[in-house]
Amino acid sequence: MIVKGETPPRYQNGVEVTLDVIGGKWKSVILYHLMTGKKRTNELRRLIPNITQKMLTKQLRELESAGIIIRITYNQIPPKVEYELSEYGWGLKNILDQFCGWGENHAEKTYGDKSVVLECYSTEDDICY
Repeated sequence: MIVKGETPPRYQNGVEVTLDVIGGKWKSVILYHLMTGKKRTNELRRLIPNITQKMLTKQLRELESAGIIIRITYNQIPPKVEYELSEYGWGLKNILDQFCGWGENHAEKTYGDKSVVLECYSTEDDICY
């Protein structure tokens, strides 16, 4: 969204625009987990153990500001907040599925067995969620 008086950024192609919105180490991972349904902040912290609370909060705010996710606040004590993909955010599903598939193929090509590097895989189960 362009703020009055600000010059909009210039990009060379659509990939740059996409990466400007979902790029970085954590945003795609957060979106991947939100594809399975609403999540509270602590759930996301458990699913992404290497992210700090400060970084998670920053990334969630940026994704919300871009209209990719929705923050749902429940008026209760203690306060309850959940995040989910917006309708606009669901438009990223195919991209995220392709990222995941490419990463799995790369892990297998590089390490011979993707379960060596992907924690969500076991040798008995060829599904990663």
